[in-house]
Amino acid sequence: MGRVFNFSAGPAVLPEEVLKEAAEEMLDYQGTGMSVMEMSHRSAAFEKIITDAENDLRDLMGIPDNYKVLFLQGGASLQFSMIPMNLMKHGTADYIVTGQWAKKAYEEAKKYGKVNKIASSEDKTFSYIPDCRDLPVSEDADYVYICENNTIYGTKFKELPDTKGKTLVADVSSCFLSEPVDVTKYGMLFGGAQKNIGPAGVVIAIIREDLITDEVMEGTPTMMKYKTHADAKSLYNTPPAYGIYICGKVFKWLKKQGGLQAMKERNERKAKILYDFLDSSKLFKGTVEKKDRSLMNVPFVTGDKDLDAKFVKEAKEAGLENLKGHRSVGGMRASIYNAMPEEGVKALVEFMDKFEKENL
Repeated sequence: MGRVFNFSAGPAVLPEEVLKEAAEEMLDYQGTGMSVMEMSHRSAAFEKIITDAENDLRDLMGIPDNYKVLFLQGGASLQFSMIPMNLMKHGTADYIVTGQWAKKAYEEAKKYGKVNKIASSEDKTFSYIPDCRDLPVSEDADYVYICENNTIYGTKFKELPDTKGKTLVADVSSCFLSEPVDVTKYGMLFGGAQKNIGPAGVVIAIIREDLITDEVMEGTPTMMKYKTHADAKSLYNTPPAYGIYICGKVFKWLKKQGGLQAMKERNERKAKILYDFLDSSKLFKGTVEKKDRSLMNVPFVTGDKDLDAKFVKEAKEAGLENLKGHRSVGGMRASIYNAMPEEGVKALVEFMDKFEKENL
């Protein structure tokens, strides 16, 4: 069997070119006589890998010099506690809850201080992004937290909230590098690599330098201090070396594609193919308010659980993998990250059209 079209939400599809290159270098990385998997993270060869990866990411995103780039572990979920431990200097934070992951982050932060839920879309099963132009931002809030793209529910902040001068912290796991961003609008943005960038096991955090201090919550473990990792250039302990190597290859691939503006245009084109079909379909329907639709994650349903299950099964047989929706919402979900080719989206729409004709 050849390669399938993989619509998984993460770990997710990677560029074929990157995988082939990694395969060629698997036994002997650039004449070192060993794999990157076997290489000391203190070696000159690996130092070049991690330095190049950081420089390419800075280049792609236009990251200013006063921001640190950290390659961490523990998934985005570990950040749910690292953020309050490091950034809750006055013990208060505001959270905007627009999905499962923002909710988990909010619940976790409550262990460390006073946390206010200043907006939420839970009333309509997280199917929209609340109006964030005039929020009751707390005067003593250390930061305002959002999850920018909601992987499970398929919503995306098209405009960042007005934080009234407070530091914005954003989980960008599932929209990382899908379009240009103005890094200066954030105090911190972070995300797991396994959706749009690389294999599972790497978390990338981009943090403004003034937020990285020794003034952290009492009892914060050494490994949970941003300063530990910033001072050691992400090499305090053994990093997820092979994962960082693959991320670095993806950054080079993105530059070759024309950078983030080119990716944004490509992603909009891909998403339009699928959303246009959903909007005209008699069987399938999208579950999100149009204005808040994600370019990365597209949930849809038929309205009949048995039919949904039949669709997922038959799609798999047709080489369209991982279309089952998250267990908390059911239905279907197509994740169409940067590395998903346009042919994949077209193949999905053709299959949906055929399925609709056969099942209406």
